[in-house]
Amino acid sequence: MAAPKRGRSASAQSKPGRSLALILIAIVALTGGMFVSGHTTPRLGIDLAGGTSITLKAKADQGSAINEANMNTAVDIMNRRVNGLGVSEAEVQTQGADHIIVNIPKGTNSKEAQQQVGTTAKLYFRPVLASEPSGTTPASPSPSASSSGGASPSPSSSGKEKASSSSSASPTASATSQGRAVTDALKADPTPSGSSSPSASSGAKTSASPSATASANPDTTKLQAQYAALNCAKPAERANAGTNAKPGDPTVACGERDKVWYKYLLGPAGVDGTEVKKAQAVFDTQGGSGWQVQMTFTGTGSKKFADITGQLAKNQTPQNEFGIVLDGEVVSSPYVQTAITGGQAEISGSFTQQEAQNLANMLSYGALPLSFKEETVTTVTAALGGEQLRAGLIAGAIGLALVVIYLIAYYRGLSLVAMASLLVSAILTYVIMSLLGPAIGFALNLPAVCGAIVAIGITADSFIVYFERIRDEIREGRSLRPAVERAWPRARRTILVSDFVSFLAAAVLFIVTVGKVQGFAFTLGLTTVLDVVVVFLFTKPLMTLLARRKFFADGHKWSGLDPKSLGAKPPLRRTRRPAGPAAGPVDPKEA
Repeated sequence: MAAPKRGRSASAQSKPGRSLALILIAIVALTGGMFVSGHTTPRLGIDLAGGTSITLKAKADQGSAINEANMNTAVDIMNRRVNGLGVSEAEVQTQGADHIIVNIPKGTNSKEAQQQVGTTAKLYFRPVLASEPSGTTPASPSPSASSSGGASPSPSSSGKEKASSSSSASPTASATSQGRAVTDALKADPTPSGSSSPSASSGAKTSASPSATASANPDTTKLQAQYAALNCAKPAERANAGTNAKPGDPTVACGERDKVWYKYLLGPAGVDGTEVKKAQAVFDTQGGSGWQVQMTFTGTGSKKFADITGQLAKNQTPQNEFGIVLDGEVVSSPYVQTAITGGQAEISGSFTQQEAQNLANMLSYGALPLSFKEETVTTVTAALGGEQLRAGLIAGAIGLALVVIYLIAYYRGLSLVAMASLLVSAILTYVIMSLLGPAIGFALNLPAVCGAIVAIGITADSFIVYFERIRDEIREGRSLRPAVERAWPRARRTILVSDFVSFLAAAVLFIVTVGKVQGFAFTLGLTTVLDVVVVFLFTKPLMTLLARRKFFADGHKWSGLDPKSLGAKPPLRRTRRPAGPAAGPVDPKEA
């Protein structure tokens, strides 16, 4: 049984270079990938690089209850909103019973994300009763509103004119009854001049068929006065337009088209934003209409949308339009070509890719179960983040220095092995963190820095376990080369058990916590895995090679392996005992 063990030990002892070459190749490959990707530093979180933190408070209005289910739904929707804008390390989490914290890193569309997440009212589809440019005199009003897309378009809107040319045959009830082509499409309003002029708007207020509900409302006169006085070119009036309007009542609102602010008189909401199942931006390669937004409605939303579009298709401009209203602002006002059935529709026009994606995000994630009030907005400057980063690096340097001093004082020459292993572990950690930033959106924050500092102790602990096992073997009277090999199996088991416990704790912490604490858990788990890799592929092979060097093999007093200072026993079986009865009793230890 002894011979096979010596054979395996000799085999492992003779090929440590393979393991060292493997980890060297891994370091070179990862470092090369880091430089090729252009991300040579880890991505920093809000508390280190700066960013914006928004605190939102839920409001119990419009019949919605503030409970755990609604709050979790709101967090999920806000997360998808922000991720849809490309904000990769944004954090959205609940705080207490009625607060949500949104952390948006600097340099990742934070302003746009704040606009979409910070104002968190409902999304509605409302019929347009009247609309006109605000603060300016509309140019060349259309003589007739019956031509929905071709009323004297401006040169700047030629793309929209082309998108609506297929519907120039007037989207009326007769066109539908005659079986004309039904594309289930919504065409974006082609030009500002397609909106009604002030005089047309006045007539529209009394002649629009979707406004029957508004006409019967006793507050119609007051609402019309608000519409006439509204100037959406002024930010203060835009902010107050349609405040506290209920879904079932007509209202006024503002919206921007072609960099011009328009004011709208809107009817009661026909479809709620919660009834939009899915919306996505796609590029139309066949029809040539460019970027468009495709929508899919729920079962109830499909019926409601078919009803309202069927009514709007019978009307003239602008009463054949419906406004997509988010947070009291009209984000789009496409007109209806024909009644849309089947639960699917598309909005097309002269959209850029960014405009189409923004509209799709609003349609997909705009309907929150609760309304929210923006309580505080805190911005962490890059200077403050830099100070916190320096403080974290100083703390890490102090911890590393203390570990190195202890290793040199106690292990002397062996401390070179420990420091080399720590250096390899640090290089791997830095390179992998740099690569994980663009890959999965990992950001290094203060808790993550704390996890890296704690990892110094965990990694050093693995070396200490192995060194002490080697010393134990030397104390038993063995020379260094067999001591290194015999100590490894026992040290390996202890290291694996210890690292498994650390990794399990990090995994549980990552799963059950939210926000920045996850950064600590992720870094702790990553460095624990790297500790196993470094000990197996670097520390053990390096010790095997050093055991062949005279400085360590002969137990120099500065090697940290001096048999005398360790209190080693004399080597076993130095003399042969005589055979036979004269030999006397055999020492059990020697036997």
